[in-house]
Amino acid sequence: MAKIMAVNAGSSSLKFQLLEMPAEQVIAQGVIERIGMDDAIVTIKYGANGSEKDHADVTLSDDGKQDKYSVVTPIKDHQEAINFMLKQLSELGIITDFNEIVGVGHRVVAGGEYFKHSVVVDDDVLKKIDELADYAPLHNPANALGIRVFQKLLPHAVSVAVFDTSFHQTMPEVNFLYSIPYEYYQRYGARKYGAHGTSHRYVAGRAAELLGKDLADLKLVSMHLGAGASITAIQGGKSFDTSMGFTPLTGVTMATRSGDVDVSLVDYIQEREGLSNEEMLAVLNKKSGVLGISGVSSDMRDLRAARKEGNKQAALAIDIFVNRVIKYVGQYITEMHGADALIFTAGIGENADWIREEIVAQLDYFGIKLDPAKNAVNRKEAVISSPDSKIKVLLIPTDEEVMIARDVQSLMA
Repeated sequence: MAKIMAVNAGSSSLKFQLLEMPAEQVIAQGVIERIGMDDAIVTIKYGANGSEKDHADVTLSDDGKQDKYSVVTPIKDHQEAINFMLKQLSELGIITDFNEIVGVGHRVVAGGEYFKHSVVVDDDVLKKIDELADYAPLHNPANALGIRVFQKLLPHAVSVAVFDTSFHQTMPEVNFLYSIPYEYYQRYGARKYGAHGTSHRYVAGRAAELLGKDLADLKLVSMHLGAGASITAIQGGKSFDTSMGFTPLTGVTMATRSGDVDVSLVDYIQEREGLSNEEMLAVLNKKSGVLGISGVSSDMRDLRAARKEGNKQAALAIDIFVNRVIKYVGQYITEMHGADALIFTAGIGENADWIREEIVAQLDYFGIKLDPAKNAVNRKEAVISSPDSKIKVLLIPTDEEVMIARDVQSLMA
C-alpha cells in the first residue's frame, strides 16, 4: 500500500486528495482558497465514520462520515500553502512522516502536442509546461508552480504531470484543425487541444463497466458540465472530437466563459469599448457565459431560483446553456454515426437533475428518453434512461483524482 497525492493548483487555490493505493481509498481531501491573502480559507476532510481526535477546529462533516478541519489564516503564496497543508496532515494524524507520500500527481491543463500521456516530471517536462503557458494562461503557470513547490518540499516523492489535453491527442486532423492557413498549425501549433480529458477518460471507463461492455466497442458522448464545461465524442475508448478548442475558452456556454463566439465580433466590441487584449480576454473568460447573459449569477442554482421568480434573462441564460450543449451532442452523435450512451458528469451534470431533464427533452428526436424516477438522484452512478430509450443515458460522478493517482502508480511501477 502506498500514499499518493493528487494535486490541482490554481492561481490562488490548491485542491488536493490523498489516496491509499492501489485500494483507491481516499484518506484526506481538501482545498486552500484565497492564497496570497490575509484571509485564506483552509478546509481538510479526513477519516471515516467520524474521528476520536480531540481538536478544537475539527467538526463532523455534513455526511457524518468524515471529520472536517477548517481555518481562516494568512497564506502569502503557494509554498506557504503547501507547507501549511502538510503540517496539518501531520498534526491531524493523517500522516506520521512526509516520506509516507511516495508520489504526487499534478493536474496540468495544457500539454500541447508534447504530451500524449501522463509523464514523470523532469526539468525538460517543466520547461515544456512553461512554454505552453500561452495555451492556458490561467492554468499552466499555477500548475508548474505547484509542481516546483511540491518537489522542493517532498523531494523523495515521484512527481507526475497528468494533462487535461493528452486524452484528446487521438482526435483526427479533420476534427482538431481550424480552417485557417495550415502553416499556422505548423509554426505555432494552432489547433484544437480540448480539456477535461482526465474526467472524460474516467467516466468513459466507468460507462463501459456499467453497461457491461468492452470500451473499445462503444460510442459515447460525455458531458462534463460544471463551471467549465466540455462535450466529448469518445469512440473505441479514444477521444474523437471535443468542444473546447485551442484554450478552454471555446465550446459550450459556461459559468463565466463565453464559449464559441465570432472573432470579428470580439474585435468589434474591443474597439468600441476601448479594451486592451488582456481586458477583452478577461471579459470573455470571467464576465461572459451564463453570468454575462443573466446579469444575476454564474451558479445554475441561483439562475433557476431567479427564473422561478420571473427573471427573463436568467431563463434565457439557462435556455442558451441547454441549447449549446444539445448542439454539440447532436453533432457528435452524427459524426460517430450513432451512440451507445450519453454521460452526465461534473458539478452541474451530477447534481442538477432538472438540467439533465431539460437537455434530454430536446434530444427526443434521437429516441433518447429519461426515466423520471431514475433521474431523481444526484452524485450517484446510475443508468437514468427509460428501458425503451434508443441511447442509454448515464449519470457518473467524475473522479479525476483517482485517475491521477492511477497514473502516478503506473509510472512509479
